[in-house]
Amino acid sequence: MAEVLGAFVGKNDADVLILGAGPAGLVLGNLLRAAGIDCLILERRSREHIENRARAGFLAANSVRLLAENGLAEGLLRSGFEHDTCAFRSDRAEFELDYRELGRGEVHTVYPQQFLVRDLIAEFLSRGGEIRFGAEVSSVSGTDATVIADDLLLRADHVAGCDGRHGVSRRSVPARVFQRDHGISWLAILAEAPPSMSAVGYAIHERGFAGHMARTSTVTRYYLEVPRGEDPANWTDERVWAELHLRMRAEQYGSLKQGAIIERRIVDLGSHVMDTIQRGNLFLAGDAASLISPAAAKGANLALLEAEILAGALIAAYEEKDRSLLDRYSAECLPRIWHAQEFSLWMIDLLHGPTGHDDEAVFQRALRDARLESLRASRAHQDFFAENYVGI
Repeated sequence: MAEVLGAFVGKNDADVLILGAGPAGLVLGNLLRAAGIDCLILERRSREHIENRARAGFLAANSVRLLAENGLAEGLLRSGFEHDTCAFRSDRAEFELDYRELGRGEVHTVYPQQFLVRDLIAEFLSRGGEIRFGAEVSSVSGTDATVIADDLLLRADHVAGCDGRHGVSRRSVPARVFQRDHGISWLAILAEAPPSMSAVGYAIHERGFAGHMARTSTVTRYYLEVPRGEDPANWTDERVWAELHLRMRAEQYGSLKQGAIIERRIVDLGSHVMDTIQRGNLFLAGDAASLISPAAAKGANLALLEAEILAGALIAAYEEKDRSLLDRYSAECLPRIWHAQEFSLWMIDLLHGPTGHDDEAVFQRALRDARLESLRASRAHQDFFAENYVGI
């Protein structure tokens, strides 16, 4: 497009410069290309790297709707599978929640993020978009919508910062940042092993939390709570499986299907929210706008929601010469971000408790046990869980 809000911009490198080729940037780019808006995506990593980077795999109902309605769900609908059950294990009992039958009756669709990224890249390129991989962005200006990448000055009408918490974009938006370190660390494990249970498994144990999440029929994601500062190299395959068997109570509920550990990394659970997430013609989405713990599988789904909201606002600016939606972008996104953060913290408190035998630790663990019992026994509590677990 050569004209936006009456200003000639024919010499721009693109209508919209998008920084980052993760789910937020790629969905945004695809929605804009479908509306005939010229986009250039700058990604600092290689294509091979981002197409093979294992990340989240649980897509909420709203994310599936967004992808399906915009012709971005062919792979997802072909190879993804619906998931509707959580199992909670403690020293007292195991109980399952079929959240398809609770709350709004919504389910997750399991589709590894690297598969979705491959789909979105292919579709964006087929729609005439351009991606520059290995592009190092050193400066972003929302005032005049310019980016310096690889020492080249690039101009646009708008810039979308989808380059994560360590990217340049979020440092270019002067905003108050609300942060919380939850003081909890997980060893994230990816195993070449079939899922050991049909449900997502949450195990509460005196040695710490353990989690089981299917990714594909042959790959499973596990989590183990570990001390802060732990070196993942200390965790051999044998040690990982022994600890998972113990915390998941495999002797009581069934053995885990083992396989080679193909990824082990430490995740420090923390949250941050920027207020605001826009400055001039620079708009943030995904982890650039907010970071959320993985406890409730909200990160990628929030990123897609923000991409949809931003795409709608940009399309209105170009097609209707109306900037009002762009001006309200932060106001539209932030309440949803805070809602997701609140439920993520609720899940963290549900799954973790302090170790030790002092009065405070015993008190906190007793509160956690009461929460679990309420979730097991109360239909109202179960409906609350289901609505927030799947919803954004």
